Amino acid sequence: MLEEKNDNLHEADGKSGIEINDSVTNDAIEISDSETLTEDLVSETENEAAEQEDAHQEALDVITNSNAAESEDETLKERHDIPMQDYNTFSLDALVDELKKLVNIDKVMSVKDHIEEIKKAFLLQYHHLIEEKKEEFLASNQDPNEEFEYHLPLKSKFDEYYNVFREKRNSHFKHLQTNLKSNLENRLAIVEELKELINPQENIKDTLKHFNELRERWKNAGAIPKDKYNHVWNNYHFHVENFYDYLHLDREARDLDFKHNLELKQKIIARVEELVNDADVSKSFRELQDLHRIWKEEIGPVSKEHRDAIWNQFSELTKKIHDKRELLFESQRANEQKNLEVKKDIISKIEALGSEKVNSHSQWLVQIQKVEELRNEFFVAGKVPSEVNEETWATFKTAVRNFNAFKNSFYKDIKKDQNDNLNKKLALVAKAKELQESTDFQATTPVMKQIQEEWKQIGHVPKKYSDKIWKEFKDACNHYFDKLKEHKSEENSDEVAAFDNKKAYLDVLRAFQLTGEHKTDLDAIKAHIETWKGFGKVPFSRRHIEGKFNKILDALFEKLSLSKKESEMMRFANRIDSLTDSNDTRKLDNEKIFIMRKIEEVQNEIFQLENNIQFFANTKNAKKENSIVTEVRKNIAIHKESLDVWKDKLKQLRNLGQE
Repeated sequence: MLEEKNDNLHEADGKSGIEINDSVTNDAIEISDSETLTEDLVSETENEAAEQEDAHQEALDVITNSNAAESEDETLKERHDIPMQDYNTFSLDALVDELKKLVNIDKVMSVKDHIEEIKKAFLLQYHHLIEEKKEEFLASNQDPNEEFEYHLPLKSKFDEYYNVFREKRNSHFKHLQTNLKSNLENRLAIVEELKELINPQENIKDTLKHFNELRERWKNAGAIPKDKYNHVWNNYHFHVENFYDYLHLDREARDLDFKHNLELKQKIIARVEELVNDADVSKSFRELQDLHRIWKEEIGPVSKEHRDAIWNQFSELTKKIHDKRELLFESQRANEQKNLEVKKDIISKIEALGSEKVNSHSQWLVQIQKVEELRNEFFVAGKVPSEVNEETWATFKTAVRNFNAFKNSFYKDIKKDQNDNLNKKLALVAKAKELQESTDFQATTPVMKQIQEEWKQIGHVPKKYSDKIWKEFKDACNHYFDKLKEHKSEENSDEVAAFDNKKAYLDVLRAFQLTGEHKTDLDAIKAHIETWKGFGKVPFSRRHIEGKFNKILDALFEKLSLSKKESEMMRFANRIDSLTDSNDTRKLDNEKIFIMRKIEEVQNEIFQLENNIQFFANTKNAKKENSIVTEVRKNIAIHKESLDVWKDKLKQLRNLGQE
């Protein structure tokens, strides 16, 4: 607290601020009778100060406490030259970059507050990240014996830079501790010498010279512990004033010094009047703090007739700047309140997302992205009032944690399905590996194609197994089909030869003439069919030659005057033999399905025609309908003949499957 009465300040015992030096002795400083008088005077000053307005007192207290702290470590002054940023809005990378920059500044205490704020912001985000990673691990991990581990390289960098700062800070404190103790002893010695100046036996000029030397030594004596700051300073000023009172023997010298001190203090007041109107309130307050230090530590007392007036003027101006500073703080607090409302709104949105039911992975990706965007908005929203900061952060963490728990419950449910899918795919992998060396291509190829189709139908498996089992399955399938491809390449030369032989044989068939003897001609046609089949398969792209062969057969069968059924069955047998030779089981199955449908259609047609006959038989004019009935009966006979042919074809196909 700064209040001038008898041109000194109210005693401050360093009760506020952070204690830096624990090793400095806390023993009471031994005082003389005159020092006891000093304490009485200071006590009297306190009583008078208590009667002043609390507002003035608060303004002076703020400056006194700051000066006491900065007197202990002068590097603290320089912290004001580095703007304090809202580090909560920084990303983890940006925080590490800022820390790296600050630890390289030599004046370690000038960046102490900034680095501690960076540390707080970094650890908040880092611990939040670790919690999220742990929740993801617990949600996806199936092994209860596996412990959670997560390493963030950025954390190692942060620790490295922070350890550099901590070592520099510890070294600074150790050096400061030694200096504070030495400076305190030096200042106490100066006070003791001041006591001895009041000696009527000495020459006044020598005494004044010694007094000025002591004042100069006092200015350069260096920092002392802040808890001793006001006590030592008050003792010093008490003895300075005693000395001025002693100078009544040389009133002219005393008055000249009073006048000089008054002029210096008036200049300070003039400068403070300018600062009152300065728009930069923070800068004005910093300079005001320095002016108070000069007023207190560097300028001596003034005459009693000016003492109260000039001090009151100075303290009144101090209050004005302090009031402007409070308005600035109120504005900042209003912004912090707005930031609080923004963060509350963000938290409520996250809470809503934490209860919104989602049923698919793609939808959850959208939800996760929304929460990530809200998290970023929360971090850049700015400071909130300090008294609710921890509560707001805790509420935010709870909202995010609840969302993650809600999300994880969904993925736990589908995890079981993924493990089931994994087992199914592992079975297919085993089957593919078992068949990959098979040389029974006719039997194995359909199976390999089937398990490939089954693989496609099985859903997702756990991500950590997906690539591995897919590679195993693909390699096994590729190995088999590469062998199949090589085998087909070997067969191609035989198929080309078969095509050439069949192409040449078409000319033989075209030149073939029937003898007119039914059995002889039929046996000859059958022999041609067997010869044709004996040539073997032709390349797939040249199978059109089979159609040309079938056309020649149709013409021969027509000339041979076979019954319709015989002709149809011979054509069908030739067609089935062709499909069998091509190993095209799919076409054989399709043929069987087609025949079964035709049988059903013909049976339905016969049933309808027989119903129609029954209808005509029950009418009064049944005799007149004989021509229609006769036509229907003919159709029934045709359909039954056709039904026999289709049934024989189906029987032939079924017998083929039993062979």
